[in-house]
Amino acid sequence: CPSRYHGEQSFQPLCSSTLELTSPQTSGTSAVLPFSKQNSKHTCLNLPTTSDFIELFLSLLFLVWVLLLFYCILLFSVKLVEEVKLCASSCQLQNEDVYMNTTFQDFMQMCVRKLRGEDNDEELIVDYVEKEINKMTVMMPHQLFIKGEFVDAEGGKTYKTINPTDGTVICDVSLAQTSDVNKAVAAAKEAFEEGEWGKMNPRDRGRLIYKLADLMEQHQEELATIEAIDSGAVYTLALKTHVGMSIQTFRYFAGWCDKIQGSTIPINQARPNRNLTFTKKEPIGVCAIVIPWNYPLMMLAWKAAACLAAGNTMVLKPAQVTPLTALKFAELAAKAGLPKGVINILPGSGALVGQCLSDHPDVRKLGFTGSTEVGKHIMKSCAVSNIKKVSLELGGKSPLIICSDCDMDKAVRMGMSSVFFNKGENCIAAGRLFVEDSIHDQFLVKVVEEVKKMKIGDPLDRSTDHGPQNHKAHLDKLVEYCQIGVKEGATLVCGGKQVQRPGFFFEPTVFTDVQDHMYIAKEESFGPVMIISKFKSGDVDDVLRRANATEYGLASGVFTQDISKALYISERLEAGTVFVNTYNKTDVAAPFGGFKQSGFGKDLGKKDYIKKKSWNRMIDK
Repeated sequence: CPSRYHGEQSFQPLCSSTLELTSPQTSGTSAVLPFSKQNSKHTCLNLPTTSDFIELFLSLLFLVWVLLLFYCILLFSVKLVEEVKLCASSCQLQNEDVYMNTTFQDFMQMCVRKLRGEDNDEELIVDYVEKEINKMTVMMPHQLFIKGEFVDAEGGKTYKTINPTDGTVICDVSLAQTSDVNKAVAAAKEAFEEGEWGKMNPRDRGRLIYKLADLMEQHQEELATIEAIDSGAVYTLALKTHVGMSIQTFRYFAGWCDKIQGSTIPINQARPNRNLTFTKKEPIGVCAIVIPWNYPLMMLAWKAAACLAAGNTMVLKPAQVTPLTALKFAELAAKAGLPKGVINILPGSGALVGQCLSDHPDVRKLGFTGSTEVGKHIMKSCAVSNIKKVSLELGGKSPLIICSDCDMDKAVRMGMSSVFFNKGENCIAAGRLFVEDSIHDQFLVKVVEEVKKMKIGDPLDRSTDHGPQNHKAHLDKLVEYCQIGVKEGATLVCGGKQVQRPGFFFEPTVFTDVQDHMYIAKEESFGPVMIISKFKSGDVDDVLRRANATEYGLASGVFTQDISKALYISERLEAGTVFVNTYNKTDVAAPFGGFKQSGFGKDLGKKDYIKKKSWNRMIDK
């Protein structure tokens, strides 16, 4: 602001109160003022006056003072937080906690509340089902999780979830109804549009997701035990893969929260105008996630981690037969501090809950893993309702080509894993093995020897190799699948029957002499059934034709020690993932998805849960 003089005792900038001058300052001003007036006639109008310099000096002085004050406050808050951490390591503080408590008394009361666990607005109330199992007390939520609370379904409706190891009831689980879906979507929408989550900066969002991963790690044995009794997964595998990879997934995407960036784009300028064009990546909004029963927690993590990292909110429907780890996850998410409404979990039927989510006008994205038939129906519903963004990971019939120049022991070991991993309930399982005829018999003998060594039993037994199938209906389908194979003329080498013991156990099965026209050569078993077909020695192009003669394209593999052959085959296999001299090797950093009727979009992808907005602005001169 320009300054104006009022007499000889003071000067008064337009934007501030009068500054009283001392006697020497008054004398100096009196001496300078006539000189200034006298020379103003000979001074360029654009040059600043003495008063301008004084005001500039005072402004800069004030700015420096403000910056020093801010620095001192920041330094003090950091030091105070660190001092509290030294005295009480369990009291987790942020610098914001100092700013928001302006007196020392308020600050200490806040610290005490945190140490007592009273810092949350409301305590999470959980009606646990407790079981003494696997040498621990397992505490399992069993109600719907909506807007940060565990609640009963509308009308108190429930269903029984079954332990596949012995067919006994684990507990009653709330069965979501249409009104529950509407409540959950409304909660997610409110959390996204009006809640803390939508305003939170990305690094704070990442910090919460890291904290969630830490809590999952602290409860990993409990999560693995729940996964074992609810889905039949062998405990050692559940601990390493089902739970271990889930933790890795959340940690990986927590680090991506503040790295979701747009780009600037050079465009053709319409002279004399100049424009700045750039893109911004934003969260989509409310996302629905529908997951399968084979990897209940890991499939949740593969979709939910990317969804949350992008800043979305979610309504998740776990498979009706495996809801318990998803509900435990909801409890841990609440304890990690994720705001209410960000995560909502609805156990229930796909025909009702899944359909409602597909049709709901406030859901902007739906991620689904399941059968191709259901995926087609979901895609149609999403298009008709409000043209939701959709990603689908669907069925597969993944070919595995084993050439005569392979490492035989490795091919047998990995071939076994490609089929029998997780009891065959694996979306990328090798649905058909093409073995070069010159090594077919040797390969078959070694496989049968290894199958006979597999121990079938209780998934909580650390020595068990092969647990029960997920549920009774799936077991019955496997029995029928093998009966069709025998009827069509395939050779049943071993297995093909239900194990005579309580529970839903099925024998590891091997078929050979399988012809291309047979049902078991074309359709997925989703179980521990190895389908072997021969191919002529050296006829790589023919086996590629046969391997690609399917409407599925999720995964594939090849075993050969010839790098040129490996590259040739890999480039021509029509699948979203190709394994070379390995199988089932996935990683959280590698996007996962299929081609053709195996779906589109990517799990573990950084683009499926964001939308891209283009900005175009004229630059003023």
